[in-house]
Amino acid sequence: MREAPVSREGSGSGAAVQPGRQEHFPLSSLRSDVLDASGHTTQHRELGETSWFAVDAGGRRTERAAWQFTGLPSYAGELEGRVAFAWRAMDAFYEEDERILGHAADAYHRIDIRDTSRTLEVRSGDKAIARTTRPLVLYESGFAPRWYVPREDIQEKELTPVEGQTFCPYKGLASYYDIGEAKKAAWSYREAYTEVGRVDDLVSFEPDKVEVYLDGERLHLEPGQQVVPHGVDRGLGTDEALSH
Repeated sequence: MREAPVSREGSGSGAAVQPGRQEHFPLSSLRSDVLDASGHTTQHRELGETSWFAVDAGGRRTERAAWQFTGLPSYAGELEGRVAFAWRAMDAFYEEDERILGHAADAYHRIDIRDTSRTLEVRSGDKAIARTTRPLVLYESGFAPRWYVPREDIQEKELTPVEGQTFCPYKGLASYYDIGEAKKAAWSYREAYTEVGRVDDLVSFEPDKVEVYLDGERLHLEPGQQVVPHGVDRGLGTDEALSH
């Protein structure tokens, strides 16, 4: 189902069930024949009783595709009379004329990319994979810093492209490389989104799979460097992104 049956009127506060931004639409903005109360309720630990709806649109019916917080505490009163739609139950979401992939952007999610003259070296056993004095460091909310290396400073013959990509709603599609026996030890956004275009086609390396040294000090995998998929996202696979 597309988002056509609803209009995008003022977002309410994001519910704790959604890591990105979750839109809550006024009931007055919905077509009267879209929602069908299922009688199913759950209890949100912060926002109280939640009532679920089936959605009828486009000749299809999808169960538990929308919900409304019906037992709101006083501090969340701005969500009163509003309904949210489950990302995975919809065929697509749009903001204005643009389709949103993965999940809606979190207004508090930030990415900053900085130049640096620090020396970054990458080794695999006795092989030098990369050495640069002009890496870029990418700081992203909730993640440890990631270091990106220009291809001119990499021994590309040591990188073996592998099948399969992953999708980031903020950066785009990531392609991966094996380095010797180290599987998916490096990755690159070969067509990075415009917002993070500075790392376009640069390569970053996994410090737990190859040796990465910053100014002579070896880096190690830090908390926040492993991506855990969010259970309520539309899905961070590549199919939706590749088709658009």
